Amino acid sequence: MNLATIANKASPFPAAGGSGTFYIRCVAAGKAQIAHKFPETSILWKFLEILWVQCPPMQTLTQEIIDHGLTNRVLFDRQLARLLHGTPQRRHHLVNRAMKAGELVRLQRGAYVLSNRYRTQTLHPFALAQAFVPGSYISFETALAYHGWIPEAVRVTASVTPGRKSYAYEHTVFGDFSFHPLAIAPGYFLELVTRQQQQQQTMLVAEPLRALMDLVCLRKVEWQGMDWLTEGLRIELETLRSITNADIQTLEMVYTQKRVKAFLKSLAKAIKETRGND
Repeated sequence: MNLATIANKASPFPAAGGSGTFYIRCVAAGKAQIAHKFPETSILWKFLEILWVQCPPMQTLTQEIIDHGLTNRVLFDRQLARLLHGTPQRRHHLVNRAMKAGELVRLQRGAYVLSNRYRTQTLHPFALAQAFVPGSYISFETALAYHGWIPEAVRVTASVTPGRKSYAYEHTVFGDFSFHPLAIAPGYFLELVTRQQQQQQTMLVAEPLRALMDLVCLRKVEWQGMDWLTEGLRIELETLRSITNADIQTLEMVYTQKRVKAFLKSLAKAIKETRGND
């Protein structure tokens, strides 16, 4: 049990039983309460007096989130409504109090997470991106860097969205996020997109070739030869040689733009030529 939890569960003020004693009531999840009696002159009494000032009791909403095992989750208004009984005005008041106390952080309107001091896991930016725009998946340079195809670090977490509008979020705590729609054939939106697990968080991430072709589609890139890939994006030639014909054929059905289909055909031909030169 951390100090903030102890401070929340234990009051260093005399309880029933005499002015010379006080009780600490510890509450463990799923266990009965146990009261411990201490003399007012004990060192623990002095410690709790200091602790009570430095770690004030956590807000009602924060305690509800922890008690329901949602410490590391992204929380939406509909979930908070189930946790907090009463009117929407009461819920709004408790949310504002928790944010003012620094216990709750707003991601965007209607979406929140607990602050780091209460979390047991660090929020992964990929999981956050899919909380911002449900149904999206990580792609472009973000996915290429994640898979080790490009050497540069990527500042923005970029995703493909199933919607028709582009979005950009700049969060002071969690960084920058961008979301882009693409011209994808119906039924192929999640082709060569896999489910990944990081720190017990689930996120959808494009496989490397899918991320590369999403980038080609977004930027409207025409085939310029292998130099654009090896020198512009700094993808290793051996990495490109690992691309399979099966994946290229799959992606030919994904995109509706002729330019992207032509890029794939040229890429397949160039890879075949490099293999033939060995």
